[in-house]
Amino acid sequence: MFITPAWAQASGGGAAGGLLQILPFIAIFAIMYFLIIRPQQKRLKQHQEMVEALTRGDTVVTAGGLIGKVVKVTSDDELLVELASDVRVKVVRQTISEVRTRGKPVADRK
Repeated sequence: MFITPAWAQASGGGAAGGLLQILPFIAIFAIMYFLIIRPQQKRLKQHQEMVEALTRGDTVVTAGGLIGKVVKVTSDDELLVELASDVRVKVVRQTISEVRTRGKPVADRK
C-alpha cells in the first residue's frame, strides 16, 4: 500500500491534437507533389507529344546516343532511322530522346 494509483487527466483537444500530428505529413506530401511528381508528369507528357509528332525527315537522337534521320514511320511504335548512307535501323519510338531538327520530307530522286 505504499504505491498510490495515478489517474491520467483527460486532454481537452483530442481532435485538434490528432490534426496537428497529421499536418506535417500532409505538408511533406504537398511539397513532394509540387517539387517532384508534377514536373515529372509534365516532362513525360511533353516527351509523349514529341514522340507522337515524329515524321519522315526529322533528325533524332536515340536514348543510346545515335543521331539519325527518320526515313519511314513503319508502325505506331517503330521508326526506320538512317544513321549513315545505306545504314538503316529500326527504332522503337519511346527510345527517341530528342528531336534535333524538324525536316520536311523531300521527293525521292529516281
